[in-house]
Amino acid sequence: MTKGDQGKGTEKTGADVKGSRRDRLKQALRENLKRRKAQARGRSDAGSTENADASLDDASGEKPTS
Repeated sequence: MTKGDQGKGTEKTGADVKGSRRDRLKQALRENLKRRKAQARGRSDAGSTENADASLDDASGEKPTS
């Protein structure tokens, strides 16, 4: 082993650091997207149940008169 080879296995190069950072960011973005999609699905499910309840009130589709 030469002097330049010592400790090479323990040191991270700039490319390794950038790669691990990129992987962490990619994972965080993926988790964020999953969370946002779940929230959107929850909102659309809640909205569709309100419309379904309203349509059950009057089978003709007309608004009830008070």
